[in-house]
Amino acid sequence: MQRIFLSPPHMSGKEQKYIKEAFDLNWIAPLGNNVDALESELSDYNNVSGASVVSSGTAAIHLALRLLGAGTGDTVFCSTLTFVASANPIIYQGARPVFIDSEPATWNMSPWALERALDEANKNKRLPKAVIIVNLYGQSARIDDLMDICQKYNVPVIEDAAESLGSEYKGRKSGTFGDFGIFSFNGNKIITTSGGGALVSNDMKALERSRYLATQARDQALHYQHSEIGYNYRMSNIVAGIGRGQLEVLDQRVSQRRRVFNRYVEALRKQSGFSFMPELEGTKSNRWLTALTVDPEKAGITHFDVIEALAGENIEARPVWKPLHLQPAFEGSEYYTHEEWYSFSDELFQYGLCLPSGSNLKETDQDRVISIIKSLLV
Repeated sequence: MQRIFLSPPHMSGKEQKYIKEAFDLNWIAPLGNNVDALESELSDYNNVSGASVVSSGTAAIHLALRLLGAGTGDTVFCSTLTFVASANPIIYQGARPVFIDSEPATWNMSPWALERALDEANKNKRLPKAVIIVNLYGQSARIDDLMDICQKYNVPVIEDAAESLGSEYKGRKSGTFGDFGIFSFNGNKIITTSGGGALVSNDMKALERSRYLATQARDQALHYQHSEIGYNYRMSNIVAGIGRGQLEVLDQRVSQRRRVFNRYVEALRKQSGFSFMPELEGTKSNRWLTALTVDPEKAGITHFDVIEALAGENIEARPVWKPLHLQPAFEGSEYYTHEEWYSFSDELFQYGLCLPSGSNLKETDQDRVISIIKSLLV
């Protein structure tokens, strides 16, 4: 059977127009008209002052941490239930990550765990340089609560919206609440440039400095002069052209992913032990991935049973992210649980999985997935 991927790229055809324009103008090297236009269009779409497009979402987080002054001896608080790229830049800067548990209503950072962590840090006069709040699988965290807590302690926020471009929280676009927001355009994201990312902010001076740092920190001089260390992080003009074509259909892609999610819910909601990732009231998730948990005592099967059965039919499914506090690379890191003796993210990892969720997933293919799952429950 033809392979069904978890989240494959979905090209619209509009990308070719901008790629051709770059070739016609011979703007093949990094920077150019598509880079400028994509930054402007991203800003307009998200209703923020500016954007800086870079080589990856990871690069965007790294730049944000650099702009906020995180360095050796500092701490940065970060959601634990996320891909490793959310926390790796903390290590790049020589800082130390402190991980914060999730909570049930969003599967994202627990305000109660964050409050305890910041209160303790404040008492020890060791407040973090930043808090990285991740919007997992397209669902916004409890942004109002988390922002209020961070503002109480005057700690900057980086909103990791790598998976939530196009999502909304109380009518406002995901990624626009913190001091900095970041997006990813990796090949599996809701829109893609094959690889790439963006840093967004209302602080235009900071964004201008991010562009300087992302272009090897080259000074304004006729010769090549560098007064500080920078990075080769700027997006290429060709890649930005792909992004422009993709951005034109973003709202359509959100609708398609939500439709995929809703079909799964409709087909499986009556199955005992199946519980889908919730959508917080007042929010709209892009449903980048359809995520759910399987309770083996109620369902009679495990989430691994589902993954293995689908793999046997050439269908890709995966467990939810392994929490970072459980990762060998971060062994020994501080971790604050949702409740004193209860780690919600551990539970999600124990029972959670993601089903094929592509915006170009055919209904017949989705029916295959559903049929295989139901066959395990007979």
